[in-house]
Amino acid sequence: MTAPHPHPSTAGRTPYPVGLLLTGRRVLVVGGGQVAQRRLPALIAAGADVQLVSPVTTPAVQAMADAGEISWHRRGYTDGDLADCWYVLVATDDHEVNEAVSAAAERLRIFCARSDDAAAASAWTPATGHDDGTTVAVLTGDPRHSAALRTTIVEGLRDGSLSARQFRARAAGVALVGGGPGDPDLITVRGRRLLADADVVVADRLAPRELLAELAPHVEVIDASKIPYGRAMAQEAINQALIDAAKAGKFVVRLKGGDPYVYGRGGEELLACVEAGVPVTVVPGISSSISVPAAVGIPVTHRGMTHEFTVISGHVAPEDPRSLVNWEAAAQMRGTLVLLMAVERIGAIAAKLIASGRDADTPVAVVQEGTTAAQRRIDATLGTVAATVSAEGVRPPAVIVIGEVVHVLDPTRNA
Repeated sequence: MTAPHPHPSTAGRTPYPVGLLLTGRRVLVVGGGQVAQRRLPALIAAGADVQLVSPVTTPAVQAMADAGEISWHRRGYTDGDLADCWYVLVATDDHEVNEAVSAAAERLRIFCARSDDAAAASAWTPATGHDDGTTVAVLTGDPRHSAALRTTIVEGLRDGSLSARQFRARAAGVALVGGGPGDPDLITVRGRRLLADADVVVADRLAPRELLAELAPHVEVIDASKIPYGRAMAQEAINQALIDAAKAGKFVVRLKGGDPYVYGRGGEELLACVEAGVPVTVVPGISSSISVPAAVGIPVTHRGMTHEFTVISGHVAPEDPRSLVNWEAAAQMRGTLVLLMAVERIGAIAAKLIASGRDADTPVAVVQEGTTAAQRRIDATLGTVAATVSAEGVRPPAVIVIGEVVHVLDPTRNA
């Protein structure tokens, strides 16, 4: 798209918007600095045969060359570099070099974009963004204005506030979408986009509730909550609801808390749909095992302190015959332990870890309702956590972090 707000140097000039198909075609980029670093990924994604001419580059550009994504000629521009090129981007800080390349491109009738002087160029680089297979390109003559418009349009498409659904409905099927730890802003861009296109949403109790308020009035919402020790929709019924809605020609989003495959039974739901012949898309989500500790200032790993972290389900006690966890091995590890679904069993778990060799003074943090407005953090030690959880009335959902990382970012303890 174009807009009537040109930069003074480009006033009165109206570009002709066109999409260049550059797959396998030679493109010359002169200059290896920050401008090239921003422009090269799109050229690479377009499949162009990128030839970079520059004595030096940024580390990121060098990494592209080292990976074989571009060909880097470690020298200055020379006559002949434009041979067989379809397009050229000039991005040096040397005005004379830029003028020379631009003039040569003009003689050879090769479109040339310049980062230093749009008025002297024969092509302008639009501000671009991508959403679900669509490229949005904005040209205004003012790069900052173009970028602002591009961002507004792409964000609107991604969060559903600017919807093109009336022009393109999604095919029937199921999307298993990880909604993240609770804050609606922590769902992935793709997850939010699919949610905006849903005909039916099958939602978990731990999925971000605020997102449901954004759904269109026609969207059917099925409550698939699993409340600990309370009401719950059977997994078989959830599977069947997904299959039935998809076979009725609807696009179904199974909205889950965290990530679909981290204690979310996403694998079971995928298998059920596949066996029923229903197409499935899986959208990973931000797991509470990492994000909730981060939200309260706890890194699950820290250089010089831990080389591993282990995520463990605590929904059954260590001595329960159904337990699949090697608690003795977990106790012997030096890294961080992150427990999910462990509030009701924390006493037995802590006792087992201590009996198996973990120090009773090991720091513990319990984070309830992480990333939401109700978030609270409670600190204890492995020896006191059971009593602390009881005294503080902690209820699920909560993430429990065990290890020295609990206080590593606390300046009051590390002064």
